[in-house]
Amino acid sequence: MKRHQTIMAALCLCLSTAFALLSCGNKKDRTADAGMKETVTVKDSTAIITPVYAEGFEIRYVSGGCLVDIRDPQKEKGQGETYHFALVNDKATFDFDALPDRYITLNAPVKRIICMTSLQLSNFLRLGAADRIVGITSTRHLFDKGINERIAQGLISKIGIEGNFDSEVIINKNPDLILISPFKRGGYETLKDVGIPLMPHLGYKEKTPLAQAEWIKFIGLLTGEEKKANSIFDSISREYESLKRLTAGCSDRPVVFSGELHGGNWYAVGGQNFLAQLFRDAGADYFLKDDPNTGGITLDFETVYSRAESADYWRILNSYPGTFSYDALESQDPRYADFKAFRERGIIYCNLKETGYYESAPSHPELLLKDFIKVFHPELLPHHTPVYYKLLK
Repeated sequence: MKRHQTIMAALCLCLSTAFALLSCGNKKDRTADAGMKETVTVKDSTAIITPVYAEGFEIRYVSGGCLVDIRDPQKEKGQGETYHFALVNDKATFDFDALPDRYITLNAPVKRIICMTSLQLSNFLRLGAADRIVGITSTRHLFDKGINERIAQGLISKIGIEGNFDSEVIINKNPDLILISPFKRGGYETLKDVGIPLMPHLGYKEKTPLAQAEWIKFIGLLTGEEKKANSIFDSISREYESLKRLTAGCSDRPVVFSGELHGGNWYAVGGQNFLAQLFRDAGADYFLKDDPNTGGITLDFETVYSRAESADYWRILNSYPGTFSYDALESQDPRYADFKAFRERGIIYCNLKETGYYESAPSHPELLLKDFIKVFHPELLPHHTPVYYKLLK
C-alpha cells in the first residue's frame, strides 16, 4: 500500500507540473539558461513578447528581466553567430551571478538609442517612440516631420554612414545602445572602441513581410512598449492574413519582375526574398520564383530578358529626380521598351522622393500588400487608394 501511495503521489506531481507548463494563465515558466530557471508571475500577459513569424530573435523571461538571443534568420537554426543580451528591469531580483558570461547586460527600458537603418527607424515611428532616438546615420529620403524637427533642434544627430562613423558625435550623444546591421557594409570595429553596447537588428534579413514587421515587438521590448507593440502587430497580421485569404482563390496569377540596370548589372531580389513573398501573397508569380536566394542578386540584361520579356508587370523603386515616365525609362536604356510590361503599361512604380517608403513601409506590410493586390487583382480592392506603389500612367 505504501509503495502504491508513493507511485500515485509521483504521478500527481508529474501531472500538476505538466498542467503548469501548459497553462495559459498568469504563471509563465521560461527557461532562461542553465542556472537561471525561474517561474515568473506575469500580471499582464499582453505585455509578453513572443515572436510568431520572426526567426531572428528569441525572448526568455527570468526574474527581474529577460534574455534576448539574436541570430541571422536566413541561417539554419544552430548555424551562424548568435548575439546574447540580458535586459534587466529589476536589479534587486535579477540573478546576476547565474547569468552566463556571454550575455551583455542592459538596463531596461532603454532610454537613448542610435538607429542605423530605416527599418529600425520605422519601428520607433510606428510605436510613437521617436523620443528614444538620439542619433541616425542618414536623412536621405526622410519625410517624417517629427524626426526632422528633432534633428533641427539638435535632439537627434547624424553620426555618419556605415564605414565612416563619427565617434565624437556618438560619444557626445551618450547613447545607452546602438542598433546595428552587422551583415551590411560594416565599419563597426571602430564603434567597439567607444564602449557602447552594439545590438543587431536583423529584421531586414527576415524572409517574409510579416516576419520583418514583427521586429516592432523587439523594439517594444527595448523601450518598455511591449503591450503597444503586440497590439500594433496583431492588427498588422490580422489584416495581412485576411488579404492573403482574399487572393488565395485567384486562378489568374500574373507574372511580375523587379529591378533595373545599374552600371551594366541588373539588380533584383532572390525568389525567397520577402518581396517575392509579398508578390505571391498578392496573387502573382515572381519571375524568379524558383530561385533559392533570400537577398539581392545581380544578373545581366540577357538573363532578365529571357525570363521576364513576357511578364505582365514590372516593379520599379527609385528616386528619379524629375517626373518619372515611360519615356524617361526608355531614355535610360532603349531595350526596356522591348518588355511586355513596358509595351502594355504594366509598370508598378514608387518614387522615393515623393513618399516615405523606407521609414514607414517596413512597418506597414498590409498596405504594401493592398497596393499590389490593387494592381494584380483590382476587382478585389476597388476602393483602395495606393499608398506606396501604383501603376505608372
